[in-house]
Amino acid sequence: MNALDQYIDLYEANAATVSAHSAGALNAARADALELLKRVGRLPHKGEEGYEKTSVDDMFAPDYGVNIGRVDIPVDLAAVFHCGVPTASTWLGAVANDKFVPTESLLRNIPEGVTVMSLAAAAAEMPDVVEKYYGRIASEERGGTPLALNTLLAQDGVFIHVCRGVKAAKPMQIVNLLSSPVPLMAVRRVLVVAEEDSDISILFCDHSRCEIKCLASQVIEIYAGKGAHVNVCDMEESSSGTSRFSQLFAEQHDGSELKINGLTLLNGITRNEYYIVQKGSRAVTTLDGMAIGNGEQHIDNFSELSHSGDHGRSNQLFKYVLDGSSSGAFAGTITVESGARFNEAYQSNRNILASREARMHTKPQLLIFNDDVKCSHGATTGQLDQNALFYMRQRGIPLAEARMMLMQAFMMDIIDNVGIDGLSERLRHLVERRFRGEEMMCADCNAKHGV
Repeated sequence: MNALDQYIDLYEANAATVSAHSAGALNAARADALELLKRVGRLPHKGEEGYEKTSVDDMFAPDYGVNIGRVDIPVDLAAVFHCGVPTASTWLGAVANDKFVPTESLLRNIPEGVTVMSLAAAAAEMPDVVEKYYGRIASEERGGTPLALNTLLAQDGVFIHVCRGVKAAKPMQIVNLLSSPVPLMAVRRVLVVAEEDSDISILFCDHSRCEIKCLASQVIEIYAGKGAHVNVCDMEESSSGTSRFSQLFAEQHDGSELKINGLTLLNGITRNEYYIVQKGSRAVTTLDGMAIGNGEQHIDNFSELSHSGDHGRSNQLFKYVLDGSSSGAFAGTITVESGARFNEAYQSNRNILASREARMHTKPQLLIFNDDVKCSHGATTGQLDQNALFYMRQRGIPLAEARMMLMQAFMMDIIDNVGIDGLSERLRHLVERRFRGEEMMCADCNAKHGV
């Protein structure tokens, strides 16, 4: 039996229970997902196109449990999630394994025109909106069998809706907490709908304290309407026993601006995929990524960004610092369609290998079907600047401190480009502590936000 078969068998044995604990659009999407999974019959393997250094099959192969019956698994939020540095002022909600848990402050303070709730509840209470967008942005043509498996098993998730013209005054923060006494796969789904001329910032924080192997399967869909501004920061601080497979799909319309920061600070095995389509004209996309690895950690980022409207702009920058025996991979493709004129698109991947054992694989690509464009891509991989290290040591800075300072300086443009107020300062502290090898958990969020 391959990794996929066990989940197909699990679903078919419990299909009625899965549907009973979900609703509407989520249930309607399962039949097509199951058909695709049976037709393809496998998850991607290492060495395949787009998966040169990461086997999705291996990530899903362990016998993870799935909470089909929606049994409450006790998660002590105060014990799992602590912060050591100040946090930005946010509206806070939590996802305990795969169950959305709104805080009292969120329910009390969320403004008119912004909806944040359980996705299954939204599918029942706002069926027209959820059916219009759920599974429409995340296409199986791009997301393949990993997306189909998430669609098959997802019973709930997070729904964020911003009405036309509404500007959210504070960022929304969703804290994903993964904690279980037995091997567990948390199947998470997020749907973000930002209507015309709206503005929303969202911070996703992934944390786990699993003593045994756990897996997070996550799919995020983002709709940015005409003139909408959507800013998303997705930060992972998980345990070495945690695997995370995350797919983000976004659709942009005329004049919309989308900014995404993917930050892997601590992890086990991580694969992040970004699929972004500029459907409208004069859309702007910024996609930044930062990865810090040591030990046996593995971080793989993959992006497909497509320009199909006129006068669009996109900029991608991914940076890695890899130490110990860690490994990284980056593959990114920019596509400019034949009818898409006067687009500008840039992509860069820059990496530092801080040890002889660290490994990095990079593969940036351009697919240009129009002459009226400005596009470029590039990648560099090197070591810490030995002249700078020598200069710093000559001035009495210990070697370990000098290395930490150079690695932190390398990441500063990614940190400074985070568009959520107060988060850049927080990230500077987290990154410094990460390079110092200190235990990282994040700051008084339970006390500040009423968790």
